[in-house]
Amino acid sequence: MIRTLVQDYEHIHTTIGISGNLLFVVGSVLFFKAFNHFYTLAVWLFVIGSIFMFIGALGGGLHRMLQRRNNRV
Repeated sequence: MIRTLVQDYEHIHTTIGISGNLLFVVGSVLFFKAFNHFYTLAVWLFVIGSIFMFIGALGGGLHRMLQRRNNRV
Protein backbone atom coordinates (compact mmCIF):
# COMPACT_ATOMS: atom_id res chain seq x y z
CA MET A 1 0.00 0.00 0.00
CA ILE A 2 2.77 2.46 0.90
CA ARG A 3 4.62 1.63 -2.31
CA THR A 4 1.48 2.34 -4.38
CA LEU A 5 0.81 5.57 -2.50
CA VAL A 6 4.38 6.79 -2.93
CA GLN A 7 4.96 5.71 -6.53
CA ASP A 8 1.57 6.15 -8.18
CA TYR A 9 0.44 9.27 -6.35
CA GLU A 10 3.58 11.40 -6.31
CA HIS A 11 1.46 14.50 -6.96
CA ILE A 12 -0.21 14.03 -3.55
CA HIS A 13 2.94 14.31 -1.46
CA THR A 14 4.21 17.10 -3.72
CA THR A 15 0.96 19.03 -3.15
CA ILE A 16 1.13 18.37 0.60
CA GLY A 17 4.72 19.64 0.68
CA ILE A 18 3.92 22.81 -1.26
CA SER A 19 0.86 23.45 0.92
CA GLY A 20 3.08 23.01 3.97
CA ASN A 21 5.54 25.55 2.62
CA LEU A 22 2.73 28.05 2.07
CA LEU A 23 1.24 27.51 5.55
CA PHE A 24 4.70 27.78 7.11
CA VAL A 25 5.40 31.11 5.38
CA VAL A 26 1.99 32.58 6.23
CA GLY A 27 2.33 31.40 9.84
CA SER A 28 5.81 32.92 10.04
CA VAL A 29 4.60 36.29 8.74
CA LEU A 30 1.77 36.31 11.28
CA PHE A 31 4.39 36.22 14.06
CA PHE A 32 5.28 39.87 13.28
CA LYS A 33 4.15 42.36 15.92
CA ALA A 34 1.73 43.98 13.49
CA PHE A 35 -0.31 40.75 13.53
CA ASN A 36 -0.19 40.17 17.30
CA HIS A 37 -3.92 39.40 17.47
CA PHE A 38 -3.35 36.43 15.11
CA TYR A 39 -0.75 34.78 17.36
CA THR A 40 -2.71 31.55 17.96
CA LEU A 41 -3.47 31.20 14.25
CA ALA A 42 0.21 31.81 13.48
CA VAL A 43 1.26 29.01 15.83
CA TRP A 44 -1.18 26.54 14.28
CA LEU A 45 -0.25 27.45 10.70
CA PHE A 46 3.43 27.16 11.59
CA VAL A 47 2.97 23.72 13.19
CA ILE A 48 0.64 22.32 10.51
CA GLY A 49 2.88 23.73 7.77
CA SER A 50 5.90 22.06 9.36
CA ILE A 51 4.10 18.71 9.53
CA PHE A 52 2.98 18.99 5.89
CA MET A 53 6.53 19.87 4.81
CA PHE A 54 7.81 16.80 6.65
CA ILE A 55 5.20 14.54 5.02
CA GLY A 56 6.01 15.98 1.59
CA ALA A 57 9.75 15.47 2.08
CA LEU A 58 9.19 11.96 3.43
CA GLY A 59 7.06 11.06 0.41
CA GLY A 60 9.65 12.47 -1.99
CA GLY A 61 12.45 10.61 -0.24
CA LEU A 62 10.54 7.33 -0.29
CA HIS A 63 9.75 7.84 -3.97
CA ARG A 64 13.45 8.31 -4.82
CA MET A 65 14.45 5.33 -2.66
CA LEU A 66 11.92 3.05 -4.37
CA GLN A 67 13.03 4.26 -7.81
CA ARG A 68 16.67 3.43 -7.02
CA ARG A 69 15.68 0.04 -5.62
CA ASN A 70 13.65 -0.76 -8.77
CA ASN A 71 16.54 0.29 -11.03
CA ARG A 72 18.90 -2.17 -9.31
CA VAL A 73 16.61 -5.15 -9.79
